[in-house]
Amino acid sequence: MTDNSIARARPRVSKLVLFMGTTLLSSAAFAQDTPTELQPIVVTGADEASPLSGGTGYTAEETTAGFKGGVSLVEVPRSVSVVTAQEIADRAPVQIEDALAYTPGVSASNWGVDDRYDQFTIRGFDTGSKGIYRDGLIQKSINFSGFKTDPWMVERIDVLRGPTGVMYGPGEAGGMVNIVSKRPRFEKFAEGRLQYGSHNTAQAAIDLGNSNAAGTLAWRLTGLMRNGGNEVEDAQDDRLLGAFGVTWAPTDRTEVTFLGHYQEDNLAPNMFLPVAGEDYDASFGALPQSFVDSQHDFNQFDTEGWSIGYQARHEVNSQLTLRQNLRYSEQDTTYRHLYYSGMASATQMQFYDFTVFETASTFAVDTQVEYRATLGAAENTLVAGLDYTRQIVDGTQGFGAGYLIDVTNPSYGFGVSDPGNYIDRKTTEDQTGLYVQNHTRFENGVTLTAGLRKSWVETETENRLTNTTSTQDDDALTMSLGATWDLGNGYVPFASYAEGFTTNIGSSFDGTAFKPTESEQFEVGLRYYPVGRNLMLSAAVFDVTKTNVLTADPLNPNFQVQTGEVRHRGLELEARGQLTEQLAAIFSYSYIDAKITESNNGDKNNTAAKVPEHLASLWLDYAFAGRLEGLKLGGGVRYVGESWGDNANSRKVDDYILADVSVSYAWDDYRVSLGVTNLFDKDYAATCETVSYGCISGEGRELTLALSRKF
Repeated sequence: MTDNSIARARPRVSKLVLFMGTTLLSSAAFAQDTPTELQPIVVTGADEASPLSGGTGYTAEETTAGFKGGVSLVEVPRSVSVVTAQEIADRAPVQIEDALAYTPGVSASNWGVDDRYDQFTIRGFDTGSKGIYRDGLIQKSINFSGFKTDPWMVERIDVLRGPTGVMYGPGEAGGMVNIVSKRPRFEKFAEGRLQYGSHNTAQAAIDLGNSNAAGTLAWRLTGLMRNGGNEVEDAQDDRLLGAFGVTWAPTDRTEVTFLGHYQEDNLAPNMFLPVAGEDYDASFGALPQSFVDSQHDFNQFDTEGWSIGYQARHEVNSQLTLRQNLRYSEQDTTYRHLYYSGMASATQMQFYDFTVFETASTFAVDTQVEYRATLGAAENTLVAGLDYTRQIVDGTQGFGAGYLIDVTNPSYGFGVSDPGNYIDRKTTEDQTGLYVQNHTRFENGVTLTAGLRKSWVETETENRLTNTTSTQDDDALTMSLGATWDLGNGYVPFASYAEGFTTNIGSSFDGTAFKPTESEQFEVGLRYYPVGRNLMLSAAVFDVTKTNVLTADPLNPNFQVQTGEVRHRGLELEARGQLTEQLAAIFSYSYIDAKITESNNGDKNNTAAKVPEHLASLWLDYAFAGRLEGLKLGGGVRYVGESWGDNANSRKVDDYILADVSVSYAWDDYRVSLGVTNLFDKDYAATCETVSYGCISGEGRELTLALSRKF
C-alpha cells in the first residue's frame, strides 16, 4: 500500500469505532426504551401488496416497473421479476448482483472477484453500469464511480427486462433494476446482527425504527460496518454504511419520506491473468497459485459517497394524485491499479499502472401527475410527468509505462508510483424527459398499457489538458405498447412492444456527431397464478434489436461509423412462491441467441461476447414444523452456460455449475444462520478476453455465520 493510501485509511478506523459505539448504545437504549405496553398504532406505511413493500414470501403483488403509477404485477405486459425481502433474508446476498443470481435473464457476477461495481447482464446486455435505479431515480455508474448499494439497506429489487426508454430515457436494451430502499414503518422495531466469515470478514449491522403516538411521524436507522477481504491476498472488502429515513404523514392523503445515506468502501480492483495453454505456451507451466491469489500493494479502490432526497405524495382527491421524487448523490473515488494487459512476449506478461482520482455527482428529480377515472365499464390511470437529471464527473486519469513479469518466475517485487495524467476533464450531462403513460383495465379482464416519451440529452466536456470544451446534443422519441388478458382461470397472456436508446459521445470521420444507439423489443408471454396459492409461473419469448451500433469505418482507420446491429432472441421461464405450506421455491431458465447481425469488424454473424446461451437456477427453502419449528434449510444450484470471451469468437469460456446452501434456526427473538456460496469451491473462469489477454477467476467458496436478535 502506498503512503497516501495509509494516510487515508487512518480516519476510517476512528469512524468505524464511532459507528460501532453509536450502534451498540442505540441498541441498548432502544431495547430499554420506556413502557413495555404500547398503545395501538395505525399503520399508514406500505402494506404487503404495495410496490414499496418487501412482498409476501417469494412473490410480490404490485410493482412500479413497467408503469410509474404502480399496478398489479399481473397487469404489466412485460417480463418483471421481484427479489423480495424474504429472498434477501434467506439468501443474505453481499452485493446487489448476488441478489439477482436466481433471476431469469440475468447473468450475475460476470467479473468474478471484482467487487468494485454491481456488474451483471440482462438478456445479454451489460446493464449494471447503466441500468441501476434506486427508488425510481437513476443510480448508474459515471466513469469509474459506481454508487453501490448494500443489500442491508434494501427492501426489495424489481427487475424489468427489455428497453425502458419510455420509463427513464437513456438505458441499455436489456432492461433495468430498481432498488427499493428500506423505509420507516409506523411501528417500533429493532434488529442487530453480528457475522463472521471467510477471509476473516467480520460485520456488524443494525436496523431500528419507531413512530410517534399519533401515527404521523416515523423514522428508521440502518447501519453496517464490515472489515474483511476476499480470496486475493491483502485485498480489502471494508464498508461503513449509515442510512436513515423519516416519514411524515399528517393525513392519509399526504406523505413525505426523506431518505439519506453515507457510505465508505475500501475494495480491490479486478485481476485478469493469462492462462497456460491459452494465452502462453503450456510448456512454461501454470502460474503458481501464490501469484494468482496475490496483488501488488499499489492496488487500491476507495470510495466515499452520500445521498439525500425525498419522496412526496399528495392525493388531491380520489382521482388526482401528485408525486415528486428527488435525490442528490455524490461520490469521491480513489483508484490505483497495476493491471495485466496482455503478453508482451512468449514468457513476459505486460502490466501497466493506472490511476483515477475523481468526484462524481447526480441530481435527479421526477415530478408526476396521476389521474384515475372510470370510463364506462373501464378503469383508467393516466400518469404524466417531467424528469430531469444532471450528472457531473470531474477528475484525472493517469497511465504509466509498462512493467514486465516473467511467467516462469512471477513476482510483484518492484515499486510502482503514480503515473502522469493523460486525462484531466470535467463532463456534465443534462437529461430532460417529458412522458405520458396510460393503463386501462377493462371489465372483460383485458388491460392496455401505452407510453410515449421525449428525451433531450446535452453533454459538455471540458478538457483541461487542451483547454477546449465540446458539447453534444441528442434527443429521442420512444414508445411502448402492451396488453394483458386475465382469462379468469389463473392464466394471463401478455404481449408488448418497447423502445429504448443510449447516447454515443464522439463523431465520425467527417465530423458528424454520433446518433443515439436505438433498441426495440417484441415480447409475448404467459403468467399463471394458481387460484388460492402464493405461487407465480411465467414464460416469455423476446426479440431485441439494437441499431446504430458503433463499428469500424472501413474507409478511414481509427474512426467509427454507425452501421452496426445486434439481435438477441430468447426464451425465459420463471416460477416462484410456495409449493407447499413449508416449501418455497425459485426456478429460472433462460435461453439467449445473441448475434452480431451487422458489423465492419469482421465479426458479422458471430455470437456476441460474454453472453451465455443457457442460464438456469433453482432455489428451495424448507421451513420445518413441529418439534423442529424454527429450523430452515435452503439450497440452490446455478448453471451458467458456455460463452465467448470476445466478439471475434476466438476464445470460449467454459460453462460451470455452482451450489449454495443456507441453514438457519430461529427461537424467541434470536436467529442463527450459516450461508455458503459455491459450496464445492468450484474453480472456474468468470469471464475471459481475447487470446493473450487472460481471464478473471470466479468467486470461490464463501462461508458466513451470523447471529441476529430482534428487540
